[in-house]
Amino acid sequence: MTDKTLITQARAWLAADPDPDTRAHLGQQMRQLEDPSLREDALQQLRSQFDGFLQFGTAGLRGRTGPGPSRMNALVVGAAAAGIGAWLDANDHAGGKVLIGYDARWKSDEFARESARILAGQGYRVLLTSEPTPTPLVAFGVRHFGCVAGIVVTASHNPPQDNGYKVYLGDGSQIIPPTDAEIASHIENFPPETLQKVDRSDEYVVVHGELQEAYTAHAATLVPADAPRDVTWVHTAMHGVGSKPMRDVAAAAGFPAGIEVAEQAEPDADFPTVAFPNPEEKGAIDLALALAEEKGADVVIANDPDADRCAVASRIDGAWRMLTGDELGGLLGDAIIRSGAPGVLANSVVSSTLLRKIAHAAGRQHVITLTGFKWIGRVPDMAFGYEEAIGYCCDPHSVPDKDGLTAALTVLRLVAELKAEGKTLEDRLNEIAATYGLHATSQLSVRVENLSEITDAMARLRANPPTELLDEPVAYRDLLEGGEGLPPTDGVELTGESIHVVARPSGTEPKLKCYLEVVLSPADSSTGTAARTLAAGLLKGLREQMATALGV
Repeated sequence: MTDKTLITQARAWLAADPDPDTRAHLGQQMRQLEDPSLREDALQQLRSQFDGFLQFGTAGLRGRTGPGPSRMNALVVGAAAAGIGAWLDANDHAGGKVLIGYDARWKSDEFARESARILAGQGYRVLLTSEPTPTPLVAFGVRHFGCVAGIVVTASHNPPQDNGYKVYLGDGSQIIPPTDAEIASHIENFPPETLQKVDRSDEYVVVHGELQEAYTAHAATLVPADAPRDVTWVHTAMHGVGSKPMRDVAAAAGFPAGIEVAEQAEPDADFPTVAFPNPEEKGAIDLALALAEEKGADVVIANDPDADRCAVASRIDGAWRMLTGDELGGLLGDAIIRSGAPGVLANSVVSSTLLRKIAHAAGRQHVITLTGFKWIGRVPDMAFGYEEAIGYCCDPHSVPDKDGLTAALTVLRLVAELKAEGKTLEDRLNEIAATYGLHATSQLSVRVENLSEITDAMARLRANPPTELLDEPVAYRDLLEGGEGLPPTDGVELTGESIHVVARPSGTEPKLKCYLEVVLSPADSSTGTAARTLAAGLLKGLREQMATALGV
C-alpha cells in the first residue's frame, strides 16, 4: 500500500468513525503527518492499524483497541454485529432472540450497546445485560432465554489494551468451521461507508437480575444437600467480573463466604496489580497465596477477568503453589466420576493422558478433541471436559463451554469432602499418582517476531522427527493427516511408553508451543515429593531435546 493510499483510507475511516475517542486518536495521527519530525512514526502506526481487517475466526475477534480496521473499535464491532445478523438471516434465524453480554474492559459496554442497536435494527429481539457479566453466564443464558445466538464482548485474560468479541450459537456452544468463515464473508459486506447506512434501533431489552439468579439457582443444584461444606478458601477475581457471581454461587450452594483478595476483587480495566491478568502468569496470584498463608486457608481459587477459567492453588510439598491445568483436570475428572455423574470424559489433544486412564479404569468412555472448547463443548453426552490452559466444563448440559464459576464450585465440594476425611488436595493427587503413575506436564513456548519462524520449525520437525526422547522410542504422528477421531490440524504428536509430546502453532498468539508430558510408574510415584522432583528433571531434559528437534 502506498503512503497516498494509506492516508486516503485513514481519512475515510476518520470521517466514518462514530467514537470520539478513537476519532481523536486518529485525528492526532493525521496531524502528525504534517510534522516532518513525526511523519515517519505516524505512518508506521497507520500502516499497522490499516494492515487488513481484524480477522474473524472461531474465537470471534480479539485485538488491541484503537482506530483502523485491524483494531477493536466501534466500526469493526459494528461490522461484526451486522455480519452476524446477516448470517442469522441467511440461516433461517431472522427475528430470533440474541443475548449480548460484556466484561469490564475499556469500551466493552459501548461495543455491546452498538451491537445491540444494530441487531435490533435488523429485526432481532436483543437482550442486553445490564452490567458486566461473566462469559459463562452468557453461554448459559443463550439456552435459558431460547436465543438463536449469543455475543460476549471480552478479551478474557489478554493484556489491558485488548478487547474481543465471542460468538455462541443457539445451543450455547462456540462457533466452529465453516460457520466462522461464513460469518466473516458477511462482515466483509459492511465497510464503514455501508455500516453508516445500517438501521439501528434502541428497541432492545435490558436484562437485570434474572440471568444471574437463574444461573445461580441452577449451579447450586450441582452440590448435593448432604455434601460437606466446611472449607476455608481465598478467592481472587483478577480485577474482573467474577467476584459477585462467585459470592452468589457459593452462598446458594451452602458454602461459607470466600476470603477475597480486596485489591483484585472489583472490576478494573487497568488491572493495576498484575503484569498480565492471567492466573497462569508468574506472580499473578501472589497476593492470593499470601492471604491464604495468613488466614490458614484450605485452598485458593482464582478466576480470570471474564471468569470462564479457574485456577487453583494448594499446599504441595510443604509450600503454596498453583496446580497445573492438568493436575486440576485430573482431580476434577476423578471427582466427577466418583460423584456418579453419567457421561463421557473429554480433553484436548494437548492435555495430559491421565484423564483417559482414569476414565478407562472406571469403565467410562473418553474422547480426545482438537484444542479449544469449541470442540470440547460439542462432545455428545459429556460429563466433564477440560483443557490444560485452566479451562474446565463441569456442567456441560447447561454450559457447553469452559466455566470458571461451576469449576470453582466443584473444587469447593471436593476440598470440603476431602477435609471431612482428614485429607487435602495433595493427598488426592498422591493417591491418583500411586494408582495411575505420576503424569507431569510442562511446556516449551517460543514467542516469535515473524510467523515464518514457526512454519520453519514445524517443517524441521516433520522432516527429521526424533525416534527417541529421553532414551525411549517414540512414535511419530502428523496431526495434519487427521485420524483417530481428530480432524486435520497443524501439529505433530510424539508418543512413547512414558512420554507424550504435541508441538503446534498457538491459535491465539505468535508462539510455537510444545506440550510435554512424562509418566512415572505407580511404584516410582508413591514417594510424593521425590517423585515430583524426579519428574521435573525429566521434563527439563525433554524440553531441551524438543528445542533441539525444533531448532529453536
